[in-house]
Amino acid sequence: MRNAPDSGIDALLFDLGGVLIEIDFQRAFAAWGTAAGIPAQSIAGRFRIDEHYAAHERGEIGAPEYFASLRRSLGIGLSDEQFLAGWNAIFTGEITGMRELLAAAAPRHALYLFSNTCESHRAHWMPRFGDLLRPISGRYLSCEIGMRKPQTEAFALVARRIGVAPERIAFFDDLEDNVAGARRAGLRAHRFHSPAGVAATLGLSL
Repeated sequence: MRNAPDSGIDALLFDLGGVLIEIDFQRAFAAWGTAAGIPAQSIAGRFRIDEHYAAHERGEIGAPEYFASLRRSLGIGLSDEQFLAGWNAIFTGEITGMRELLAAAAPRHALYLFSNTCESHRAHWMPRFGDLLRPISGRYLSCEIGMRKPQTEAFALVARRIGVAPERIAFFDDLEDNVAGARRAGLRAHRFHSPAGVAATLGLSL
């Protein structure tokens, strides 16, 4: 372990999907297509991250209301159970190398998670990936705080709850919009490409 080039950091804040856990929405489209008897490509072409999706992630509507919106927008008459099976199929596994990165970072920094997620997804990934997430000392979820990335106010709220000045928090996300939102709130935000890239930013040896 060597001295971190990004000095003055007290806390590390990580996105979940695309940073700690691999996600693949094509798996949901395939499951829904099989259940509905139509090509997955047709469902993929109709799927949108719309206001119902955002409201679901903010905790304003539950899974039944969101799945009802999908019946209308996708034009398929699946049951809630069929929608849920596909919805949770998007989580494919942990990103190789991130377990080791968290273990190397934990002795030097407090580790936190900030994810845009809904209650039904949370109920799936928390037990499944609990061992991977064990070094994480605090979790901030959009469905619990009522705000989503990339809202500047969401990052400001998370920084206040962590209790660390924004400029002393390093944030890692795979989406540039979220990185930009974090920077507007004063965090030291970095686009995630690989565990090795995070290690280089923090001066860690894996």
